[in-house]
Amino acid sequence: MGRYTGPSCRLCRRVGEKLFLKGDRCFTPRCAVERRHTPPGPQSRRRRRPSDYGVHLLEKQKAKYIFGLQESQFRRYMEEAFKTPGVSGIILLGSLERRLDNVIFSLGFADSRKQARQIVLHGHFRVNVSKVDIPSYQVKVGDVITWKESVKSTGFFKDRTDGIPKRPVPAWLELDKTDMSGRVLALPGVEDLQKGIDSRLIVEFYSR
Repeated sequence: MGRYTGPSCRLCRRVGEKLFLKGDRCFTPRCAVERRHTPPGPQSRRRRRPSDYGVHLLEKQKAKYIFGLQESQFRRYMEEAFKTPGVSGIILLGSLERRLDNVIFSLGFADSRKQARQIVLHGHFRVNVSKVDIPSYQVKVGDVITWKESVKSTGFFKDRTDGIPKRPVPAWLELDKTDMSGRVLALPGVEDLQKGIDSRLIVEFYSR
């Protein structure tokens, strides 16, 4: 199955909470979760208590939706986390946070991770002077993320950087507003990981 290309708000309604997939729209009354409190599809009058499997599956799906991953990609992250010494759930979320598209989003250069993935694929960014167009690229401590010079003279660059920072920048990243670049100061700590995801449930799902 390929990447999901349907309405982003439908995914939020499916899990029953805001995943902030649409940028600023998620903070307005136009948010689909606030307008429609029911999941998409035909509604049953019977309310069933979700099974343990259903609870674990939903948490895994929620993480996939937030970071925009396919099942095969997400499984590889989980397999790598199992092989790495430490708490598997923390290692998993740390790897997801270190994706280049997530870093671009966290620095405020994109309104959503979906948009960040697109502009990375278009080759608009460099990591340590080298062009990187792979959204899953794992940043390291000391990496410097800059815009491609030819892009800085365009209206697109002005639109993307006007008013930055639009939201707080994580402590493990540093934003230089002078030349609109970012630096990785440290690996993301536990306090920097995605708050809305219970990694324990995801680990239990893949440990079955």
